[in-house]
Amino acid sequence: MHILFIGDIVGKPGREAVKRFLKPIQVEYKIDVTMANGENAAAGKGLTKDIAEELYGYGIEFLTMGNHVWDNRDIMNFIDREHRIIRPANYPVGAPGQGHGFLRAFGKKIGVLNLSGRIFLPSLDDPFSGA
Repeated sequence: MHILFIGDIVGKPGREAVKRFLKPIQVEYKIDVTMANGENAAAGKGLTKDIAEELYGYGIEFLTMGNHVWDNRDIMNFIDREHRIIRPANYPVGAPGQGHGFLRAFGKKIGVLNLSGRIFLPSLDDPFSGA
C-alpha cells in the first residue's frame, strides 16, 4: 500500500499546488491513500469547511491538524461531525473533534493517529503516553 502524506498546506498558494500536482503524483506513484496537514490551509490561519471540501475534492482523504487548529473559528461548527479531520489526540479531554480516525482502502482498515509534540508549544498531554 502506498500512502502519501503532504505537510502543511499554507493558504491559497498551497491549495493551488495541491490542485495542480496531486493527481499526477497519485498516478505516477500509485498512491492508495492521501493525507495532508490542513491547519494552515485558510490563509495560514486554520481551516474552514469550504476549504476542507475543496481539499477532499482534490483527492485528500484525511486532514490532520496541529497547534493552529483553532485559528479559524469556523472549524468549531463542523469538527465534531467531520471524521476526516484529525486534531492532535493529546489535546485535553473534552477538546472538540477527534484525535484519531479510520478509513478503508483495498478492503483494509487504516488507522490514523495524530499527536503533537510539546517543545515551544502550549502544554499538552504527553504524546508518548497518548500513543
